[in-house]
Amino acid sequence: MKVQLFITCLAENFYPHTLENMVRVLETLGLELHFPAEQTCCGQPFFNSGFQETARPLARHWLETFERDPAPIVSPSGSCVDMVRHHYPELFPPGTPEHAQAMEVAARTFEFSEFLVRQLGVTDVGASFPHKVTYHASCHGLRGLGLRQEARQLLAAVRGLEFIPLPEEETCCGFGGIFSVVYPEVSRAMMETKIRHIIGTGAEFVIAADAGCLMNIGGGLHKAGSPIRALHLIDVLAARE
Repeated sequence: MKVQLFITCLAENFYPHTLENMVRVLETLGLELHFPAEQTCCGQPFFNSGFQETARPLARHWLETFERDPAPIVSPSGSCVDMVRHHYPELFPPGTPEHAQAMEVAARTFEFSEFLVRQLGVTDVGASFPHKVTYHASCHGLRGLGLRQEARQLLAAVRGLEFIPLPEEETCCGFGGIFSVVYPEVSRAMMETKIRHIIGTGAEFVIAADAGCLMNIGGGLHKAGSPIRALHLIDVLAARE
């Protein structure tokens, strides 16, 4: 089976090791991977800021890049997948070729855990990670894509992993992309509450599946002087400790 990789801006710039691990896990499952080098930002920051006219050319380029190959598109970010799946069709009027193109490509674009569990039927990738971990559910994956159990199912199959439930697991960490910039005081208060809950679990690692959440939570833990590390779900699934 062939898969196209949609790597996203935050992951490329801040979590390249996670992208390498994504490749490692998918290749372990026997998948043939293709990286469309022409891919750029999906346009989500502009769209969320209300600049749809500016987002539209980026979306058009993204669609042209990924429509050339009918293979599924897999991304490490529920946020970017939600943009493609739900907002790309909104950017182009129904009845236009671009709208039909957006609908077709959106239907085969998946977040990483969603692809493994729902498309491949895989929950055990052979990972081993003998540590205490807790899990934060990112907003876009949870509310945008309806992913509530997929990450938990994958973590449950990791050898040696001790899972500790996180109080208010489904409450936003306060990042929200431009939300953290427009409403810094509210964002900071939400983040500090999330950090208190994470520290209270006594876990060694907090796992999330979106780079934005990892950046925000990781920064909050560092500011609080906590030794707890924020890791992407993919990094745990690639571990063979």
